[in-house]
Amino acid sequence: MKTEELESRILKAFPDAQVAIFDSNGRGDHFEIRISSDQINIMPRIQRHQTILKLFDKEFKSGELHALSVKPFEL
Repeated sequence: MKTEELESRILKAFPDAQVAIFDSNGRGDHFEIRISSDQINIMPRIQRHQTILKLFDKEFKSGELHALSVKPFEL
């Protein structure tokens, strides 16, 4: 999966988000996502993580994605 695909899907779900995505291992299956949005910022950390992971449920089930680290975007 490409960082652009991840970003596009996140922005579709959270149009006001600021997103930075890093390919953690260079193989396109481990990513770190830094995100800030009004909707996301009010969520507890675990809910924020679950909400983002759910956007990529299909890719996790197929094995296309193995890991996503979700962290708040620090301005």
